[in-house]
Amino acid sequence: MKRKEFKTTKTGSKKSLIIKISIMVLASILISGTAYGIILMKKVETAADNSYEAVEDRQGSNLREEVVKPVEDNISILFIGIDDSETRNQGADSSRSDALMLATLNNKDKTIKLVSIPRDTLVYIPEVGYKDKITHAIGHGGTKTTIETVEGLLDVPVDYYVRMNFNAFIDVVDALDGIYATVPYDRLEKDEFDVYSVQLKEGYQKLDGREALALARTRKLDSDIERGKRQQEILASIIKRASSASSFTKYGNLIDAVGDNMKTDMTFDEMKSFFAYIKKGMPQVDTLTLEGYDDMSTGTYYWLLDDESLEETQELLQSHMGLNPGSSSYSDNSTETDSNKLVLENE
Repeated sequence: MKRKEFKTTKTGSKKSLIIKISIMVLASILISGTAYGIILMKKVETAADNSYEAVEDRQGSNLREEVVKPVEDNISILFIGIDDSETRNQGADSSRSDALMLATLNNKDKTIKLVSIPRDTLVYIPEVGYKDKITHAIGHGGTKTTIETVEGLLDVPVDYYVRMNFNAFIDVVDALDGIYATVPYDRLEKDEFDVYSVQLKEGYQKLDGREALALARTRKLDSDIERGKRQQEILASIIKRASSASSFTKYGNLIDAVGDNMKTDMTFDEMKSFFAYIKKGMPQVDTLTLEGYDDMSTGTYYWLLDDESLEETQELLQSHMGLNPGSSSYSDNSTETDSNKLVLENE
């Protein structure tokens, strides 16, 4: 063999070897990813089964004529954040809702509208037959009463609920390696044990679970409305973090974080149908505010809703869910300001 031919053959062999190794590495990655995906899916299914809790004596919303299918229909989810800590001696039967947010999901455009309900809002609670703070609804009759109260207030069906306590919230944020949110002030805040131990610094920043909870809970500095806006930003940040490609490897820890600290009436198959909302990245989330005013005329503080603003919010949610053909299109944001569109900076 000539020297030139030998050199060419040797070079060709090296290239071939590099290609073979690259293919083997790629195949290993794909196999590992597939195996991880299978293990992860099984883990999700187990966690979903453990967290499932149907609402007693409720077969669906009375505002629905037919059973909804998340993969086809526009639906709503009520997020209930509760304080059932031993510190306050609040178990499942005597806890209060520390955060209430209703999300409506439009299946066509994969958009979300998120409305926060101030905890001191004076509303009619069907279970007891009189008006009270909406935070007390869960104590009057559990999750079912909270759902029925929200349906009566916003005049839209609540199709599913997710109830989560402080421990789950902290663990979820930590499992995602933190979230990004805006802290409006320098302030020492309470932790999950009601101890002033969390020091928050003003500015847009990355927060761990304890810091995010402290920011979400604080209500003494400004108002319940501003508190609701902070909670909306935090929830949207969690959605964004969870929908990013970099979070795939964190899903195992995220599932562990939920554990026994979350309950929902969504089945595993129903949960899977919601993946479509985040598979292409962060969906558009428009936030809504229930306008109103402070009232101390009875000696007890209440947030009294502005009737005109409430009616506009009801119509917008109904339109987004396709329940009110006569209202403006769900994609028409003319009743919302740019400040209500939640846009998070790139992380």
